[in-house]
Amino acid sequence: MNPLAAATDASQNLFQQLIDLGVPIGQYDLHVLEVVGVLIGVVSAWFGMKRKVWAWPVGILANIMLFFVYIGATIGADQRIPLFGQAGRQVFFIIVSIYGWATWAAFRRRQGGGSAPAVSPRWMTSRERLLVGVGWLLGTVVVHQAFVYLWELSPNPYWTPQWWFYWADAWIFVGSIVATYSMARGWNEFWLAWIGVDLVGVPLGFATGYVPTAVMYTFYGAFVLYGFSQWVKVTRAEAAAKTVDTEEPAPVG
Repeated sequence: MNPLAAATDASQNLFQQLIDLGVPIGQYDLHVLEVVGVLIGVVSAWFGMKRKVWAWPVGILANIMLFFVYIGATIGADQRIPLFGQAGRQVFFIIVSIYGWATWAAFRRRQGGGSAPAVSPRWMTSRERLLVGVGWLLGTVVVHQAFVYLWELSPNPYWTPQWWFYWADAWIFVGSIVATYSMARGWNEFWLAWIGVDLVGVPLGFATGYVPTAVMYTFYGAFVLYGFSQWVKVTRAEAAAKTVDTEEPAPVG
């Protein structure tokens, strides 16, 4: 059914109409709720680059909207491909974002509040990198099995996944949690984690008809590289300032 027609179908409740509302563009349906959620997510990323606490509450708003976009097919709101990982990660985003919100807000208060940056970026230690890397790989395997199990419990009558589908969805799911947690901790590597997510997210978005999501990942690819350079610049500047502060004054006379 055409999304515009579905959105005006009296047999659907308001919730279903909101999820289905969209505009057909070529072979794709541009869903309004998805577009709005993606745009709000971009705003959240911009606040994150600027190290503003607002990155977290704005991000939570986007997570709530996108959760309903991705879960729509699973609950029968429309016939779109259900992305368990994309839907599930929004829930975990909200949980991790509450932690990040509290952590950044506390840091800003210690810095005197006002317009002070909400985090002091740093590089991960070797141990942290090892734990995060292994956790990402093992988590992807576990989550993949969980997604396959969910599919077998309730197969979608409109679509059959290829072998790679849930591997991609699981990789994005776990990687997104890793990136968000790393951002909350102020690790520079969180930008690189998003690159790893984007490399899979772009082709998956186009392959499953979630075009705004795919476009968002494409935009994030360039945005993330710029954000990474800005955080690295801040890290170097703060390290240089600490070096100057710790240098002992030269003896007089």
